Amino acid sequence: MSHKTILVIGALLGALGVMIGAFGAHGLAKILEANGRTETFETAVKYHMYHALAMLVTGLILFNVPSKFIHLAGLFFLIGVLIFSGSLYILSLTNIKWLGAITPIGGLFLIAGWLSLGHGIFHYWPKK
Repeated sequence: MSHKTILVIGALLGALGVMIGAFGAHGLAKILEANGRTETFETAVKYHMYHALAMLVTGLILFNVPSKFIHLAGLFFLIGVLIFSGSLYILSLTNIKWLGAITPIGGLFLIAGWLSLGHGIFHYWPKK
């Protein structure tokens, strides 16, 4: 993914995070309370938003550090949000408990994103 693609996806993820969070707080409150999953949904939104911002930072860093590791970080953040937050969103709405087993896979992608970002910065940041 190019830095521009990562920035656009980060911006779209941010907008989607705000919309999902607002919809959860207002339109889905009764379902989330009935399922006992309000806190789970809030966790999904938090991680969704954190990593939307991480994608924006990643895209900006790519302007100065064209490293494959930083490109991978953007991809890992996207996959991580889809799996981590996505599984928690669905779990919150459906109460299908086995979805909780998928969530850590998304978490591993988020961790891989941060490690790839750190590796790319550490090894490829321009020396001045």
